[in-house]
Amino acid sequence: MADAKGKGKTKWLIALMVLIMVAVTGVNAYFLLQNLNNAQTGTDTAENKAAKRAAEPIFVKIAPFTVNLQPDRYGPRLLYTGLTLLVGNSDTEAQLASHMPQVRNRLLLLLSGQQADTLTSASGKQQLAQSILEQLRRPMTDAQPELLIDDVLFTEFIVQ
Repeated sequence: MADAKGKGKTKWLIALMVLIMVAVTGVNAYFLLQNLNNAQTGTDTAENKAAKRAAEPIFVKIAPFTVNLQPDRYGPRLLYTGLTLLVGNSDTEAQLASHMPQVRNRLLLLLSGQQADTLTSASGKQQLAQSILEQLRRPMTDAQPELLIDDVLFTEFIVQ
């Protein structure tokens, strides 16, 4: 009779252990699937980007530039331009402010390679704004987060 009692307790103990293992496996599977789902959707979903964006527009003013343009049939020409960037959050604003010498250098190199004839047309200015966006979205450091630069606004623009 003692053997029957011992076998009954052993069966219940084994059943309880199996039930606990199934529960632990289920919880692990749930968390694993959650992690896989997050990895597949990525961290740059529209919801996450919207959460990173500021509610109000943030403008970053860049001091005006005077650069020599590429010579044309009229000889050497100058461009005087002022820029303001529309950025998506304060992190981008701070990143641009802390790297302003690099920002200005990139812009000077880009602007000095332009032709006056191209810049005097509206489409030329739009193309220049797009080129500026591309230049500034390139990382300035290895560990730089993505910069949310939405638009380039010309506040001053003189070709002479």
